Amino acid sequence: MHRLIVALFLSGALLMAAAGQASQTDARLDGLFAQLRAAADAPEAARIEGAIWRLWTEAGDPATDSLMTLGIAAMASGDLRGALAVFDAVTRQSPEFAEGWNKRATVLYLLGAYDASAADVEKTLALEPRHFGALSGLGLINLARERKDEALKAFEAALAINPHMPGVRQNVDTLRRRGGAI
Repeated sequence: MHRLIVALFLSGALLMAAAGQASQTDARLDGLFAQLRAAADAPEAARIEGAIWRLWTEAGDPATDSLMTLGIAAMASGDLRGALAVFDAVTRQSPEFAEGWNKRATVLYLLGAYDASAADVEKTLALEPRHFGALSGLGLINLARERKDEALKAFEAALAINPHMPGVRQNVDTLRRRGGAI
């Protein structure tokens, strides 16, 4: 019985160590990004994009992962102030976790705090330069700030990483067609 408990404990420790590989440092991301660029159709791209988001959202630290779950639930329920408080805690607890900064940037954008949101996007991109979601968000922030050229650059950068984002492609097309006006 003692050996069984030790074996279960060790297997749990190995699973936790493997979970620690998640987020922007996960070795699987390189292959997923290559697959995403080569995806033949929207359903395949959506499946790959979902796998990337799942890895990005897992910090690999149980406390941070719990906070992320709470923050995402608060966002989904419309409690933006509550979500902001949770993501503040995430970024304090795990400052090297890109998705914590990205989620906080999203909440700040939704609250209309565009400068603070842009600062968090910059932190996200410093930790994960391939974060197409943060780049798309930066495009939206720049649109809200009426910085059309910067918005276009951010949207184009997002599409260079993930060419399968129809909303971002539509923003690029509209900005080009209207000479920077959406």
